[in-house]
Parts: sequence; C-alpha cells; structure tokens
Amino acid sequence: MSAATSTLRILGIDPGLRVTGFGVIEQTGQKLVYVTSGCIRSGEGELPQRIKVLLEGLQEVIASTRPQCVAIEQVFVNINPQSTLLLGQARGAAICAAVASALPVAEYTALQVKQAVVGAGKAKKEQVQAMVRRLLKLADDPSPDAADALACAICHAHGGQGYGGVGVGLRRRGGRLR
Repeated sequence: MSAATSTLRILGIDPGLRVTGFGVIEQTGQKLVYVTSGCIRSGEGELPQRIKVLLEGLQEVIASTRPQCVAIEQVFVNINPQSTLLLGQARGAAICAAVASALPVAEYTALQVKQAVVGAGKAKKEQVQAMVRRLLKLADDPSPDAADALACAICHAHGGQGYGGVGVGLRRRGGRLR
C-alpha cells in the first residue's frame, strides 16, 4: 500500500452471540479515518436463528461498507465451556460472512488489540473506548462492543503490532522478545 495514494478499508468485528460489534475504518498511510460502527443484536430464541441474524447482519454491513479486509478478535477460553462454545459459533458466523464475500480475515487476541490501541494488554473497556475515540477523533465514546470492533480494525491497520512495535506472534518475557 502506497502511503500517498492507496486507501485500505478495514472491517473490525468483536464477535458475541447476543451482541456482535462492528467498526469500519479507512487507512491511508498512517492516517486513520472513522467510517461507521454499530452492533448487531441476535435477540432471543433458538441458537440457529440467532446465528442467522448475526450472519445476515454482517453480510449487510459488508455489502454496504465494502471493506477490503476483516480483522476479528479471537475467542478466549472462558471459565464456562458452554459460553466459550457459543462465542465460537458467533465468531464462526462472522468469519463465514467475510469469506463468503471473498475477504481476507486476520485474527487478533484481545491482548494484541489492547496493546496496539492502548499500549497495555490488561486495559479496561473504558480505556479502549477512550483511546478509540481519541485515535479516530470521534465526538463521543462508541459503545463498548463497537469500540472493541474499531480497536480490532485499528490493530490491523497498525500491522497487528502492539505497543513498541512488538509484532504479532511475539511475546515479551523478562524484557526479551521470544
């Protein structure tokens, strides 16, 4: 991507079975511009119907915003295995929406996203919201789910690099990269 001429449109997704956040940004060189964000709510009912709502909602977002790539947060292992499985199914629907539209998908852990946006992997949701607002020059904080999705897109725009240029897949332990 040439910094002077090429613009990359990135869709960030924060998957969740009840609420899936999405956020779209454009990157031109180092400049990031907010396009849109929001949430898809699956409502109540049977699991297959709720997954369908998420899939169709994300397909609509993709069709209307025309991103060139998708950045999605990886599933973390929850204390409750049932919750982890449900989250994984929502994430699967999000990935299906992207690949059905022939979009490349990049995956990031919550730690990588927080490091890239806030500079600290243990940052709280409020800190992520505040930094997303600041980085994208928004008038107000986005909702927590939309902020997480925008943060995922920002992480991808930064090359998946965390604070201090620590790349994806590298860990810092005792001051050393592994």
